[in-house]
Parts: sequence; structure tokens; C-alpha cells
Amino acid sequence: MNKILSTCLLATALTFVSCNEEKKDSDLAQTEKTSQEEFNFKADEFADLKILRYQIPGWENLSLKEQKLVYYLTQAGLAGRDIIWDQNYRHNLKIREALENIYANYEGDKSSEDWTAFETYLKRVWFSNGIHHHYSNAKLKPGFSKEYFDTLLKETNTDLTGEAYEVIFNDKDAKKVNLNEADGLIEGSAVNMYGEGITAAEVDAFYANKKSPNPEKPLAYGINTKLVKENGKLVEKVYKSGGLYGEAIDEIVNWLEKAKGIAENEKQANALGLLIEYYKTGDLQTWDDYNVAWVEATEGNIDYINSFIEVYNDPKGYTGSYESIIQIKDFDMSEKMSVVEKNVQWFEDNSPIMDEHKKDSVVGVTYKTVIVAGEAGDASPSTPIGVNLPNSSWIRKTHGSKSVSLGNIIHAYESAGGTDKLKEFAHDEEEIALSEKYGNQADKLHTALHEVVGHASGQMNPGVGETKETLKSYASTLEEGRADLVGLYYLMDPKLQELGLTDNAEELGKAAYNDYIRNGLVTQLVRLELGEDVEEAHMRNRQWVSAWVFEKGKEEGVIEKVEKDGKTYYDIKDYAKLRELFGELLKETQRIKSEGDYEAAKNLVENYGVKVDQDLHKEVLDRNAKFKSAPYSGFINPVLVPEMDENGEITAIKVTQPESFEKQMMDYSKNHSFLTEKKEAKKEEAVEAAEM
Repeated sequence: MNKILSTCLLATALTFVSCNEEKKDSDLAQTEKTSQEEFNFKADEFADLKILRYQIPGWENLSLKEQKLVYYLTQAGLAGRDIIWDQNYRHNLKIREALENIYANYEGDKSSEDWTAFETYLKRVWFSNGIHHHYSNAKLKPGFSKEYFDTLLKETNTDLTGEAYEVIFNDKDAKKVNLNEADGLIEGSAVNMYGEGITAAEVDAFYANKKSPNPEKPLAYGINTKLVKENGKLVEKVYKSGGLYGEAIDEIVNWLEKAKGIAENEKQANALGLLIEYYKTGDLQTWDDYNVAWVEATEGNIDYINSFIEVYNDPKGYTGSYESIIQIKDFDMSEKMSVVEKNVQWFEDNSPIMDEHKKDSVVGVTYKTVIVAGEAGDASPSTPIGVNLPNSSWIRKTHGSKSVSLGNIIHAYESAGGTDKLKEFAHDEEEIALSEKYGNQADKLHTALHEVVGHASGQMNPGVGETKETLKSYASTLEEGRADLVGLYYLMDPKLQELGLTDNAEELGKAAYNDYIRNGLVTQLVRLELGEDVEEAHMRNRQWVSAWVFEKGKEEGVIEKVEKDGKTYYDIKDYAKLRELFGELLKETQRIKSEGDYEAAKNLVENYGVKVDQDLHKEVLDRNAKFKSAPYSGFINPVLVPEMDENGEITAIKVTQPESFEKQMMDYSKNHSFLTEKKEAKKEEAVEAAEM
């Protein structure tokens, strides 16, 4: 709900080594180059995907204790890697093991088109943490035949049978997350967050009967469970030690306990202690206590995200996907951007939303630019560029929130990007010039305003339930669109110039509006196959925002649809009026959220955010075909390699880069698999490692 994927950057686009394994595993990595000019950000490109690298600038300035804390937290994140695979689809882990066994042991012809197609399929599965596309949710189609796959299985003595084998080639479980209610939100979704035979109506009824001890502080029912049927009765299987995913969670806990032992301060240690207790018990009150402690632990140079958090992958919006992001504070950029944090009340007071929906006091908002040191689960390989947490409305209102911009990830995107697509899809030279001069700055400011002001703004009407209950399957896209609209409304405000955030708010705003409308109505269509509807929450929100303001501004000619040389462009004619339209839509979107108006949410999304003009779509795909750059990007993580003394104590930690995407993925499966058939062999190794 509170991740942001950059509109501009989207369009351009750690492993543990024990002392006795260090030499063997170090050959998977090359020492990180210190010169950014020399650093090769691009690691691989295949299908519709580009694999990038990122650096950890300033690592050498951390103390050894801080480096060890980062190291332990990254290991905790990787320990849960298998969880997201299983959450995404019930056969993912079995399929992954089979594909990796073939990859490791096949000795036949590796120059054939069939083998190349197999490698590409495996890399796509790795990237998506399963057999469904990470963004479109559609099942990945192999470029090789069943007969060839049978040969690979036989020649590598790999066992894959039954439904797990057949699903690779058939039409079953075609969508990971289905948001078309006509097909059944749960029945039509392959995601493994509910047991077989459960309907959306049964889920609603089950959680409607869950009553929080304090209605003003509703517990996050379903956030860490899988709802199944046992003897005809609905039962929750809890993600916890000794419960569902217990083997992986125990490993997470091992590393979190080591991190707690060297925490930077008492508040950080207390938060880690509560997270550990939550993982051990699965108790939802402990989860809330942890989130309060975490959001109030604002001191220190190291921070982290770890647990079952975002609910995009649950068509009903209850269950959180496992994810982990480890962060080091970027002191220089955080200081520059702290002005947004300090003025958040001004933005709230001057918002175009209804007065009764404004907060009298926006508390506890912190905003930092951070340096990512490692990611796992739902945050890797595909990563957000900004995050705002926690998701609980009452915690945000009472205790505040943390907003972070992933600075080195953004830098890697920018360093690997280009301007060719901009020149193809922008209407004129003025639009191109504005984007080249202000586009990156506008994008960063939009991220900051989206996270700090957008997600923190507004309040619910008394007695209105959580949006997952009131707005249901439309909750995520409404929230992301609402936060986008907050940013869009203020990007042209003179206040930004007054605060020293830009030298020209008007020109910055124009660049931002051009980029947003172009992406929302045109360029993001390259992510869809011809004939598909828009399914992903962020894509939907960019389309319904853009399509709504285009339609509402038609009479006054605010945005003109231009046909030129057989190509379609959208040319903004009146930026000031467009800003007013963004404000009107923000007011209505906040009303929908505050009042829990399901029908209005449905009408907004379905009428403006789902359907695609097929003629335009075909045109966009044809125009985009000449570009070799893939539309989606993701990352391999730097590898943190500890050096040990004769007593097994860590004396230094070096940052290295993996040799390739394939090697990192195979290394992860070797060293961080706790839910597969390899788990028993790894348990003993992991215990020994955790004792160091």
C-alpha cells in the first residue's frame, strides 16, 4: 500500500559466507569498484527485464559494529527468501528446485535455441519469485516445448511430476492476483494465501467476525496467516516459529537476535525484541507494539524493514507479503530533504481536500534518503524506490510514520537509463527539454511528497473501518493514487521554491505533469501484452488519475490528444488548470477513503483505470519495438563478505559484487533455502553460522 514505484524510473525501466566457505564463495564475486565512473551498473538483460547492480557508498565510513548490524539484518532478510516464493504460488518452490537442478547438472548442448529459451525462462522465474510475472501477474510462458523439458528432466535425473509439472505448460492458474470480481477474487487468483475451495465472501464473513479489543486500534487480522478449510471449517494457519513457514522464521529470528545484541540504541533494541517476539508468537497485539516501537526508533544510522507487510498480492488485501530492506542513512541527502518533513503540517493545512478530512496535527513523520545495503522477499529483485510505513492508520495518526527514499537504487536507475524513449513519446522539443532539465528532480520530489505528505495526510471519518474492509480490492490503487495526487498538486506550488527545493517550481511542475500524463496514458502500456487490461495497482492508479483529468479537462482543452505522423501524443495546454483538476480529484479520492465509499471507488477505477484503448496500445507497442532496452528493471544485491580472526570473530566486512544474476540466484538457493528439500542439509550449516 505504501510503496512507490517511480513513474519516470519505471518507464526506463546478501549472502552469508561462513569462515570455512569464504574462499569457495568469494569466487562468485568481484571486488566492488570504487569509481562510479568505472562501475558497470548493468549486469544482464533478457526477455522484458534488465538486471542492474547498485553500490553501497560510504560503507567504509561505518564502524565495524554498524557494519556487523547491517550484515546480521541482511542475513535475517535472506533467511525468509523462500517464504515469498511459496506465498506467490503453491508449486513455486518445487518448480524452482527442478529448474535449478537442471541448470546445475545439464551436460548437453548449451548452444541450442531450446537451451537459451530454458535459461531465459529460469531467469524470468527467478526475477518474479515464481512462475507468474512480477508486474502483470500473468503466468510466464516457456519458450521451449514439453518434449524438450522432458529431455532435460531425464538427462539431469530431475523429479517434477503432477500438477507442478503440468502447470508450466497448461492454462491453469493463469493469474497470480486476479482483480476481476466476475472471475472470483480468490478463485481466479493463483496466489497461495488462501486454501483451496475458499471464496471471497467466506473471507469477508470470517474477518467480519473478528473484533479488536479496542475498536479505535484495530488489529491487522490476516496479516500473517493463511486461511484454510479443515473439516469444512475456516482456520487460520499462522506464520510463526512452530507454525507455517516456521523453519524459515526460526532462521530469521536467529539473525535478528544477533542484530539486537549490537543495536545502536535502546529504542532500536526494544523494537527488534518485539519483532522477534512477534515472529515467535504470531500475536497481532505484539505486531502493533512492534510497529509503534519501530516508528519511534528514529535515532541511529541503520534501519530496516522486515516482515509480512504489503498486501498487494492478496486479492482481498489482508495477508502481507514477506519482504526485507536494510538501510543506511544518507546524511547529506536526508538533511536536504528534511525540509519536507518539517513542513508537513503546512501541506496538510493547504490541501484542497475537505476540512473535516484534514488532520489537525500530523505527527511523527520522518523522511530520510537511505542507502540500501540489501533486499529480499517481495522487495527483490524488483524493488520500490520509496517506502512509507507502517500501514496501520491509527498508528500513523497517533505515532507517525517513516518515509524513506532509496537513494542508491534511484542513482543506479538513473545511471543505467537513457533518453531515446522520451524523444519518441514526448510531444515536442519543449517537453523533452523540460524533462531533461527537471525530470529527475521532479521525480525525487514527487517521491518525497507522495511518501511524506501523501500517505500521512487525511483522516478517516469516525466509525469508518479500514480500507481493506470498506474499499476491498480497490483499496491499494486508491491509496497509491491519493498519495500521487498529493504530490502532483504540490509539485507546481511556489512553496517548493520558497523552501529551496527547486529553483523554478513552475518549470519543475510542468516537467512532472508532462511525464506523469505521458506515462499514465501512453508509455506504461509497453508493460502489457496486446489485449490485456490493467491489473497492477500502481499502473491502475496512474491510468485512472491521468484518464480522469484528461476527460474532465476536455471541454476547456486542458490536455489535447494529438495525432501526428500516425503517432499519438498528449499535449498539456493549461498547466494551472490541470493542477486544479488534480486538486479536485484528490478531494474526491480523500472523500472516498474517509467515507469508505466502495461504489465510488469501484466506478473511478473501473471506468478510468482498467480498460485499454486497443488501437493506441498496438501503436505504442509498435513504436516501442525499436528500443532494445527492457521495460522492467531489477537488481542483484551486493555481497557482504565477513573476514574472521582465528577465534571466529568478525574483524572486517567487505562489499563485493556478484559475478552474475545466475550465480547470485544459485548461491541464494544453496545458502538461504529453509523451506525446500534442501532445508535439512542447510539447518546444521545455518546453526553453526549463527553461533559465530
